[in-house]
Amino acid sequence: MTQIITVTNQKGGVGKTTTVSALVCGLYQRGARVLGVDLDPQGNLGFTLGLDIGESYTIYDVLTGAHTIEEAIVPTQYGDIIPSDIMLSTAEVAFTAPRREFMLSQQLDYVKDRYDFIIIDTPPALNILTINAYVASTGLIVPMEAEVLSLVGVSQIQDTIDTVRKSFNPNLKVLGVLLNKYNRQLTLSREILDLAEEVARQLDSHVFTTKIRRSVNVAMAPAHGQSVLTYRPDCTSSKDFRKIVNVVAGDRFPPKRRF
Repeated sequence: MTQIITVTNQKGGVGKTTTVSALVCGLYQRGARVLGVDLDPQGNLGFTLGLDIGESYTIYDVLTGAHTIEEAIVPTQYGDIIPSDIMLSTAEVAFTAPRREFMLSQQLDYVKDRYDFIIIDTPPALNILTINAYVASTGLIVPMEAEVLSLVGVSQIQDTIDTVRKSFNPNLKVLGVLLNKYNRQLTLSREILDLAEEVARQLDSHVFTTKIRRSVNVAMAPAHGQSVLTYRPDCTSSKDFRKIVNVVAGDRFPPKRRF
């Protein structure tokens, strides 16, 4: 069965795209068949993984029916990607058809049997794009920074998740809350961890045991068109992300031995 995982938080700058690119790259390195889908109008996932978006069809083309989902899939050294661009910012106005919450799910149905994992990046908002991602997904990962405003963003997601569960996708699960840019030596980080665990309980979930430590390599990797896993495989953040990949991959795709 294909796992469709959305990485979500309505606050920007919490590491959603970094997490998606690490999951796509890490799972692909394990031998899994992976598709990354960019639902953020900023198009950062494609940029992060070195795509020339001007040369590709996008998820906007797919959702408007201009092109098929097969035409929008771009093979890369990290797995397959469906990129995005700024046209997707018109979604709230452009997507008005009945059952518009199911547009992405219906499109993914055409190709999901080809993949073990589909990983979806979302915008920093709770809008029709985010709802489409939730409706299509089997699970959510909620990244957050170890700071208060990021925590507020996580707590506000609960109402949207509850609505989607009641109306569209009763089986939607929160796989975990992921702390990014974490420094256990800081009092604030430790205090936020306690609060994050309470929020995670409200989401019927937990905080991942592994926290992603701060590393300048996370910020530098996109400029080189790479995931941090390939840009600096041995940095602290890469080691942390690989542990998260371990959790997501499970026993089906164990780590390959590194020489």
